[in-house]
Amino acid sequence: MNDESRIAEEIVSVLPADIVRACSPEKHTLRYSVRADGMKLKTIVFNRESLRRLLDDPNQAVKIEYLQRDLLASTRRGEFRYPRLHIHLRPVMPRRFALGLPIASVM
Repeated sequence: MNDESRIAEEIVSVLPADIVRACSPEKHTLRYSVRADGMKLKTIVFNRESLRRLLDDPNQAVKIEYLQRDLLASTRRGEFRYPRLHIHLRPVMPRRFALGLPIASVM
């Protein structure tokens, strides 16, 4: 078992072993399937590069503990990802600017 898998296993160890199953490894991710009645969480996805960075982190133990707590809190979502995907929304322009009309004319 490589170091990335070892850290991923340590994180998912907070869930009952009989409901978590490792899926076939992929090049950039480690994926787990979760099967339990009454639990919404179905997939756990770890980015391999992020796990490698975690290996060299001086605060590794603290971050793993945080990820374990976050995973336990995520059982009400359909998927847990590390790192989380962030969606950056563009700010909505006020209507007067969106039309391309000048606010005031200068004479």
